[in-house]
Amino acid sequence: MDSYNLLLVVLGISILGAAWVPSLVQKYALSYPILFVAFGMLLYALPLQMPESNPLVYKTFSAHLTEICVIVALTGTGLKIDRRFSFPGWAAPLRLATVTLVLTIAVFAFTGWLVAGLLPASAVLLAAALAPTDPVLAGDVQVGDPTEGGEDNVRFALTGEAGLNDGLAFPFVHLSLALLPATASLGERMRDWLLMDLGYRLVVGLVFGYLSGRLLAFLIFGLPKKVEIKASAYGFVALAVTLVTYGLTELAHGYGFLAVFIASITLRNNERNHEYHRTMHDFSDQIERILVVTLLILFGGSVVTGLLDELTWRGALLGCALVFVIRPLVAYVSLAGTKTNAFERGIISFFGIRGIGSFFYLAYAVKEGGYAEREELWSIAGFTVLLSVVLHGVLATPVMRELDRRNPHHPSHHDGVEHGAAVGRGE
Repeated sequence: MDSYNLLLVVLGISILGAAWVPSLVQKYALSYPILFVAFGMLLYALPLQMPESNPLVYKTFSAHLTEICVIVALTGTGLKIDRRFSFPGWAAPLRLATVTLVLTIAVFAFTGWLVAGLLPASAVLLAAALAPTDPVLAGDVQVGDPTEGGEDNVRFALTGEAGLNDGLAFPFVHLSLALLPATASLGERMRDWLLMDLGYRLVVGLVFGYLSGRLLAFLIFGLPKKVEIKASAYGFVALAVTLVTYGLTELAHGYGFLAVFIASITLRNNERNHEYHRTMHDFSDQIERILVVTLLILFGGSVVTGLLDELTWRGALLGCALVFVIRPLVAYVSLAGTKTNAFERGIISFFGIRGIGSFFYLAYAVKEGGYAEREELWSIAGFTVLLSVVLHGVLATPVMRELDRRNPHHPSHHDGVEHGAAVGRGE
């Protein structure tokens, strides 16, 4: 009972912090994920009866908790993008979610095999897990709320990338599973991967996402007045977008992450400026924050209770290489020819924030396959995410302020720099 009551107190403090802390730190070179990770480290360092936070102990629970957090974040991410979808207009995020993602996975997997001595399957899994820009923890560098404005090239590119690449990284997670020892020959496994994981699952994710978005748009905006959904219930519609789309797509063996984002983009494109988009986004954002602070506290707890025990200097070097070298260089080169200047490309390339999505992919793959190096994989991933949370969290506010200062059309030049920082946070 004491443990239960303690958890109630921690949960209450966390929820209060989720509502209060982001606004408190928005003017400073500090992001709220840093504070909640530190809070989790403190809680688990004290002699308290906190629940086990090791993701290897509760593999299924870790996979599902991170999964729910990511799909809720993807819905909010899609709803807040003001720019209508088109291939030319979305060139930067599409380039990041395809060319940058694939090249980052390839370079990082090769580096993991060469530098850290990881087995091929483990190297590919770690690369696929850490390559995507996270939709959950990247709020400081994303666009603001629906119809808020201030949607510059940098924030738009990072927001679109975060929405798309979580789904597009999944084929490479399945590739790592195909590389594990199995009864079937490697040739058969590669054939199945190409047809099923790289072909069928992607197509189902795209199709189901689009159809779900159109259907929900009709239910929300197309029904007669006498049967339309009440405005007070539109927050629940956002949750329905998430759960129905994801569940149906996964039942059809498609990529649910991709479908959820496509559904929310389709829904938003169907009716651009309706006030209910903001209601749906705000509801998703509130649920997301509760899940995020819970995961950040557990992550902080795992850091001080053994998550990094298997981290070697080679693993740490690998994580630093991704954050400081591989992602920035690959993204910068990939963005050549897009409507971004050198300064914008530099910011986009550097702020490839790692986060909750990485934990989901690792938890999912470890649950599905027998990776001999799973403890080391978790240690490297934990170190890399911790590095990203601290480094990008400290630099996001000053860098985005400088971006706004250089952009004469940004609202910050009319409403103050603080407004620009708030837009970057999605506050």
